[in-house]
Amino acid sequence: MKVSDAMRERHSCRAFLGRDVEPGKIERILRLASRAPSGANTQPWQVVVVSGKTKLVIERAMEAQFRAGNRGKSDYQYYPLQWKEPYQSRRFACGMQLYSSLGIGREDTEQRIEQWVANYRSFGAPVALYFFVESRMEVGSFIDMGMLLQSVMLLAVEEGLATCPQQALAEYPEIVKQALGLGSGLVLLCGMALGYEDKSAAVNQYRTPRAEIEEFVVFHS
Repeated sequence: MKVSDAMRERHSCRAFLGRDVEPGKIERILRLASRAPSGANTQPWQVVVVSGKTKLVIERAMEAQFRAGNRGKSDYQYYPLQWKEPYQSRRFACGMQLYSSLGIGREDTEQRIEQWVANYRSFGAPVALYFFVESRMEVGSFIDMGMLLQSVMLLAVEEGLATCPQQALAEYPEIVKQALGLGSGLVLLCGMALGYEDKSAAVNQYRTPRAEIEEFVVFHS
């Protein structure tokens, strides 16, 4: 598969089949993804592959906290505290596409809550990857982690798998770290759903638009 084809095919999958993911595929993906570049070859990433009972324990704990009204606090601030254009409009349009594909109206608060809870279950994917970096590392390591994440997602396409990178899985870092036996010296950046896509699901049919390069690229010569 060409890289350009993998880039076009990759999308955030929000409905997965119950089919298990072969361990060999996960190992190949992570082994090759480790070739991603990092500043001074620091390779700051730490990845935990979660499935089965451990995945169930984590997702149930997060869902319970959410339903109890206890909003989690990520290890870092992901989104801006005040939204401005064009980001606010893009965010709104993204949400509208998601809920429209599911037939959930703007006033249907109950169904919107249930769809959000689906985040904590990794949308039914059998595997969730959790990505960590040591807290002593600086912002540059976040850039390195982004390159690893993209590599994982493109390699998953090559293996016939689908993914969904999820900051929602990092909303309750203490729950995740405790379940995985990890200390507080790690920053939980995000999770990622991994599995076989349910291609019949309506939520997997839409694609978010991308800005034309004229909007974000300047050429100087």
